Amino acid sequence: MRGFLASSIGVTCAAALALPLTPPALAATARPVPATEAATSARPAPHAGTPATTRAGRRAAEPYAAGSTQSLPLEPLTRDRATPSAPSSAEQGLPRRAVRHFSLVGVVWDDPDAELHGRVQVRTRAAGTGAWSGWQDVETHNADHAADPDTPERASGRVRGATAPLWVGDSDGVELRVRSEPGHSAEQSPDARRLPAAPPLPSGLRLELVDPGEDDDLLGAEEGPRAAGAPNAETSALTEASAANAELAPLGATEIAALSRARTEQEYLALNPGGLTEQQRQAKPYVGPRPGIVTRRGWGANEGLRESGFRYTKKVKAAFVHHTASGNNYRCSQVPSLIRSIYRYHVKSMGWRDIGYNFLIDKCGKIYEGRAGGVAKPVLGAHTLGFNSNSMGIAVLGSYGATKPSKSAVKAVARLTAWKLGLYRVNPKGKTYLKSAGSNLHRKGKKVRLNVISGHRDGFKTECPGRKLYGKLGSARSKAARYQGR
Repeated sequence: MRGFLASSIGVTCAAALALPLTPPALAATARPVPATEAATSARPAPHAGTPATTRAGRRAAEPYAAGSTQSLPLEPLTRDRATPSAPSSAEQGLPRRAVRHFSLVGVVWDDPDAELHGRVQVRTRAAGTGAWSGWQDVETHNADHAADPDTPERASGRVRGATAPLWVGDSDGVELRVRSEPGHSAEQSPDARRLPAAPPLPSGLRLELVDPGEDDDLLGAEEGPRAAGAPNAETSALTEASAANAELAPLGATEIAALSRARTEQEYLALNPGGLTEQQRQAKPYVGPRPGIVTRRGWGANEGLRESGFRYTKKVKAAFVHHTASGNNYRCSQVPSLIRSIYRYHVKSMGWRDIGYNFLIDKCGKIYEGRAGGVAKPVLGAHTLGFNSNSMGIAVLGSYGATKPSKSAVKAVARLTAWKLGLYRVNPKGKTYLKSAGSNLHRKGKKVRLNVISGHRDGFKTECPGRKLYGKLGSARSKAARYQGR
């Protein structure tokens, strides 16, 4: 992903943008619609200012709205973006329209190996005020965040190509334009008549509008309507996800508490009962104090969305740092909603088995559990195409191509890696070798020497984790080593 996305172009538009909108007929999706989404798709889209746009009104109109996805097929557009044109048009989108509430947007297409060479821009209407945003860019280069080739997750037949998700906050109106653009290079002629033709857009383009659901409905609304029936598969999955951390926290805990260094060292020995030599058991471990971690239950994961069971790799030899490229216009109090949205986008829209990252960190420095399977365990993620084995993926929420990450976020990266890498006896300031499963930077089978704490761009030719965040990784390595007592 390129770090320079999601910047708002312009300011809130004036009276002309306050014209009433006509709710569109929701088109049938090209793929089967899950039951939880089909149930909500029958409800009409509210107009700004109607009672349904308030929290109480939404509860009355959508009593079980514990997260949903609207998937809208794009239309070919003319240059004025107002009327459909020929199917061969190099510009597609959606005219301005009212929709049900959503907070995160993204665009998906049929072929996960196809690239979108062009520009995706969206504008949205704030549900509370009816004001329209300016045009915002959506990051199109996102294929480098994925499961490795030849893995069951990648070969499931459900995976789709996608942009990065963009957080826009509670909204009830949207307008989208996707424009194909030719690539540019220093060798190209300045004569516009000799520029290559714009490449075709990928087939099956759809706009995904994700509603994360309400924070205070997390532990009940999704389960309520089904609790009286047959055994609840989601409840079982919820227990399964929580039990994966049973050695660290009570069942059902919303947070894994931080530990002192002494207690972390005791935990280190308990977590490795048969994996340590006698010499290693007698030596003082280089492991950082365990940081506090918000569990999946803490951020409200609907465990019924993901595939059941867990997938593990052998060990954790490296940590890849990412940014989500979802924009920086979020408050830390909104992070549970933001993570639920990314989770739903990864699973329902992109076709992954679970959220791709192993951990997420917000700009206030809080750490969140990502992919299910246990925070101390070597859970196989889908974060760094070609290098998901024997590694973990840490995503800092936001876009850091032009924006500096907060000191709190960088410190959290250091604290998390000092602990997790320490459990596997790895020096954060060291180097390691990982075998490539195939990327645009390293051929399949090549053993690549990497920093133990690397940026995504070290394993794949990409802008991720953004220039500003990548520049802070040296500081994170040094801090993590100090936390380990090195």
